[in-house]
Amino acid sequence: MEKPCTLLVHFDKGSPAMANEIKAELESGDGPAKADAMRRAISLLLNGEPLPHLFITVVRYVQSCDDHAVQKLLLLYLETVDKRDAATGKVLPEMILICQNLRNNLQSPNEYIRGVTLRFLCRLAEPELLEPLVPSILANLDHRHHFVRRHALSAVAAIYRRQHGDQLIPDAPELVERSLASEQDAAARRNAFLMLLASAQDRAVAYLLTNADRVAEWPDLLQMAAVDLICKVCGPKGGRADKGRYIKIIISLLSAPSSAVVYECAGALVSLSSAPTAVRAAANTYCQLLSSQSDNNVKLIILDRLHELRASHREVMVDVVMDVLRALGSPNVDVRKKVLDLVLDLLTPRNVEEVVLYLKKEVVKTQAAEVEKGGEYRQMLVQAIHSCAKKYPEVAASVVHLLMDFLGDPNVAAAHDVVLFVREIIETNPKLRVSIIQRLIDTFYQIRASRVCICALWILAEYALSLSEVESAISTIKQCVGDLPFYTVSEEGETTDSSKPSQPVVNSVTVSSRRPAVLADGTYATQSAATETAISAPAASLGSLASTQNLRSLILSGDFFLAAAVASNLTKLVLRLEEVQPSKVEANKASTGALLIMVSILQLGESSYLPHPIDNDSHARIVLCVRILCNPGDDVRKVWLQSCRQSFVNMLAEKQFRETEEMKAKAQISHAQPDDLIDFYHLKSRMGMSQLELEDAVQDDLKAATGQFTKDADDTNKLNRILQLTGFSDPVYAEAFVTVHHYDIVLDVTVINRTKETLQNLCLELATMGDLKLVDRPQNYTLAPESSKQIRANIKVSSTETGVIFGNIVYETSNVMERSVVVLNDIHIDIMDYISPATCADVAFRNMWAEFEWENKVAVNTVIQDEKEFLDHIIKSTNMKCLTPL
Repeated sequence: MEKPCTLLVHFDKGSPAMANEIKAELESGDGPAKADAMRRAISLLLNGEPLPHLFITVVRYVQSCDDHAVQKLLLLYLETVDKRDAATGKVLPEMILICQNLRNNLQSPNEYIRGVTLRFLCRLAEPELLEPLVPSILANLDHRHHFVRRHALSAVAAIYRRQHGDQLIPDAPELVERSLASEQDAAARRNAFLMLLASAQDRAVAYLLTNADRVAEWPDLLQMAAVDLICKVCGPKGGRADKGRYIKIIISLLSAPSSAVVYECAGALVSLSSAPTAVRAAANTYCQLLSSQSDNNVKLIILDRLHELRASHREVMVDVVMDVLRALGSPNVDVRKKVLDLVLDLLTPRNVEEVVLYLKKEVVKTQAAEVEKGGEYRQMLVQAIHSCAKKYPEVAASVVHLLMDFLGDPNVAAAHDVVLFVREIIETNPKLRVSIIQRLIDTFYQIRASRVCICALWILAEYALSLSEVESAISTIKQCVGDLPFYTVSEEGETTDSSKPSQPVVNSVTVSSRRPAVLADGTYATQSAATETAISAPAASLGSLASTQNLRSLILSGDFFLAAAVASNLTKLVLRLEEVQPSKVEANKASTGALLIMVSILQLGESSYLPHPIDNDSHARIVLCVRILCNPGDDVRKVWLQSCRQSFVNMLAEKQFRETEEMKAKAQISHAQPDDLIDFYHLKSRMGMSQLELEDAVQDDLKAATGQFTKDADDTNKLNRILQLTGFSDPVYAEAFVTVHHYDIVLDVTVINRTKETLQNLCLELATMGDLKLVDRPQNYTLAPESSKQIRANIKVSSTETGVIFGNIVYETSNVMERSVVVLNDIHIDIMDYISPATCADVAFRNMWAEFEWENKVAVNTVIQDEKEFLDHIIKSTNMKCLTPL
């Protein structure tokens, strides 16, 4: 979509005094003074000042100046000045005065003057001025200097391309072809070839096929032009039968030294042929460019091309997946993200082990301190490995233990991704349960982030099933919590951490802050962050305590949500211990220890040791755990030991189902029409056909049979968005197609003249109401009888409020002097119509919810009584999607 860009350049408006000043400088000044005066005159002309009396002065005093800079400015002036009468449209009679000067320039001994004059003639559209100059232009085709020949060829091409080409230079293609055969300069050959491509395509094709064996030796400028010609000849409109000859030329250019030529050839090859051999050659070429180019923008463009190839030729792209992975060596995060996205779409049972092994090596590399944005890159790699393991669970065993080393990663997001990966793998791969639990118990003390601890505690409580595992898990939690109670009150009334050494005494200074946190169920809890400063304590003893007692330090910082998680998971472990432990004494001992921890947490939360007391939700949760341990029943055991895990299994199943549904929705659905033609290549004559042409025929037949040639544009939706602006009986009929894209509204208005008269100065005048702003100024058009015109209007949106666009069409006719007006129907822009449902990962949503102020309370008056019915009503009204499984 075109995006309008406005650049405002300030320039003082012209005045008669300024025009006279310029005129005086042109008459009496030397070279630099004349150059300065010409610059000012050109600026005034570009800003809309006509300066009608300056032309004669320029002809008299500037044409004769020998300064090259002045001559160049003279040509720019002649390009800018109006050369036709505004009333009649005919060439102004005084313009004939410049022809002699232009002819003299074309015969000048100085090559620069000849070249810039020829370049000026490319932009001169008046045949009356060009006609006397044609012999001089043609004479320059054989000039000894390539600079002159280059621009002479461009001038001939421009003159012939315009409507009067056949009258002025009827034999231009023949002359240019002759010049092309003898020309040596690369740019001149390119200009000649482009002229033949545009105006005499058959001659260009003949030249290309004649020199087919030498195309690889051509300069890169000419090779690019050859690729353009092949795309034009063999494209959808060309459709030549001998396409194989052209594809051979393209393939020979894939080894060209110019990266630009190689890139264009790969793109042309894919557009011309769908044969696996051709697609494979293009994919290999893109991969070579991906590894050889250092510019990140180039890498991103190449990755976009590879993504397009993956969509239509996935089976071919699977073979180059390891070549694509090498691009992870780029330090750019965007490049790495695109590479990982592409590779994950190309996973198969054959290559998944290689891919995961490569990703493991990259994860190990991120531990080096010199890796740029190592934490962010490691998080991307963990997510990629997670996706691999979800698709192919058999590879999980090779990576899960390596990733568990990063549970204590300083990058909390990466550590959280690791623990979520472990949680999913331990459920989907029962064989890994024992080793994962043991490894988690061994590395639990390294975890420093609260939300990672919570998830790790849940894994221990749900999946520690044997007696030794449950006892080890309880022992690990107690060790990480440390000595109880959490604080002691001295005789002087000071409170100190009871786990710290008594000699010397440690005083604590606590600085804390509070902010609301969003819990997993969407409710709020108060999260406190406290910093303790220990004074005069032995560094070694405190350091060893801090390294193992991670739960203690987090709870003492005021994180009571974690404390509630510790209580609930300890409760699960004790309940399970009672099932697997034959000795009641040991089970009661474990239950007593868990109750002591819970009571100590409650005591800490209600004390003055921390500046903020425990929140109500955490308090109620811990009290519930205490009651359950004091009086556990069978129903309670079932809920805590079976239902929680079953909920997690259901969540995974729902997630898998939604991902499958999204994959189906993204898949391109193609239907062949009943009367579509299918050619069976087996019944064709294969005489003279290469292997590539045979493959191409097979692929074309398959596409025709499956309907892959059909466009996937949603024409029905387009028709629904066409708005009729005028009536069928109005002299001017108008309808608009509205497109909303981010903060832009584009109106494509079709205007049809339904009269037998020419409509002059027809203008579409629009105005807006609401938070809409018109970007473009209206233009005037001339509309022939019964003809149509497409007019595009851009409108900026500054809010989601409903806006209205209204206006009219104004025009003049030759019979009626007054302007006629046709009033248009109003266009109501409701942004809700252009919102489409989307999905978002749960973790990403929580992060955005915490970061942005999204919540806004709205009073709703409704007769709907059922919550689910009301939710469905909201979803339908706002075109949104419920992220939580219903």
